[in-house]
This record gives sequence, C-alpha cells and structure tokens, in this order.
Amino acid sequence: MGMLLWRDDFSTLSLEEVLRYQLENRAWSKELRFRSNILVNKRLANEITQDDYLANRKLTRQEAEECQRRAAILDSQISRSTVRPLLHAS
Repeated sequence: MGMLLWRDDFSTLSLEEVLRYQLENRAWSKELRFRSNILVNKRLANEITQDDYLANRKLTRQEAEECQRRAAILDSQISRSTVRPLLHAS
C-alpha cells in the first residue's frame, strides 16, 4: 500500500497538512506490522515456503525502513513548525 504522493520537502505545507501525512504514515506503519505478523504466522503454519517467507520478509523490511525514514522527516518538520524563535531583548 504505502502512502500516495510522498514528498521529501514539507516546508511549503501547513502544520495541519504535515500532521495529516504523519497520520497516514502511522497507519501505514500499523499495516506493515500487521502484514509482518501474518507472514510469520503463515510460515509457522507451513502455509508458505521458507523461500517465499524470506522474499516477502525482505520486501516488508524495506517498506518498514522507508516508513521509518518518512517518520523521521515528518517529525523533523513538525519540530521546525512548532518551535518558536526566541525573542531577543532590545
């Protein structure tokens, strides 16, 4: 599944829009964990071969790494959006 229309630059978006991306990314993360659990259960029940398990596990791991990368980008953007600059005394 994954998130549609991903972008690495969120500087032109409002905080609300970035938070929406974060919500979608969290849903994707939850889906990936669910799929990973299903994969393990299928292998334990011998419903799939070891080779199929390893191939699917590799894809799932790559997707999870991308999801984590996106989460870090979003967290960084949210931090930048919510941090207020210090006012200098005149």
